[in-house]
Amino acid sequence: MEKLEEAFERFDEYNKNAPEIVTWEGVIYPAEYFYALKLHEWVQNLAPEASEELLLASRSQHIGRWEIARNTYPEGRVGYLKWRSDLSRFHATKASEILESVGYDENTIARVTEIIRKQKLKTDADVQTIENALCIVFLKYQFDELIAKLPEDKMIDILRKTWGKMSEPGQQAALGLEYSEQGKNLISKALS
Repeated sequence: MEKLEEAFERFDEYNKNAPEIVTWEGVIYPAEYFYALKLHEWVQNLAPEASEELLLASRSQHIGRWEIARNTYPEGRVGYLKWRSDLSRFHATKASEILESVGYDENTIARVTEIIRKQKLKTDADVQTIENALCIVFLKYQFDELIAKLPEDKMIDILRKTWGKMSEPGQQAALGLEYSEQGKNLISKALS
């Protein structure tokens, strides 16, 4: 467990450099650090017996996300998908470097990378767990902020896509979250 804790510390230190902040329950956090903590918590909630590789991936899933800005890619779906693909490779590379520096073996690093890259979504239980947790973190901590920025039809589309990415355990956990009235209405429309 010493290596695991050391890896967490290094991931957290890196993510504490995020320039954006999140204020949650009166506490200010660097954004990526906050989201990494919450993703890790949700992975543990959804998979109490999570493997070490899944736990490592949960804490480094979006490591250094601010370093590749969305606005450096073209607008629209093609630019968005290219950005996401490049980010995924960046996160996997950065996590691999840290894991290697604390002494993890090649097989462990390869598995963490596979989870971070979300390879075999829907067929790999660990990858599906991290996807479920990512969707829940979005719904719990970012959903209302996005509602304020986007028109209703776009939000309904996003919710339907989010719902489609989750397996039934993720969907059940998402239904158990507390939402604003506007959030509840949008979810109801998206799922009808």
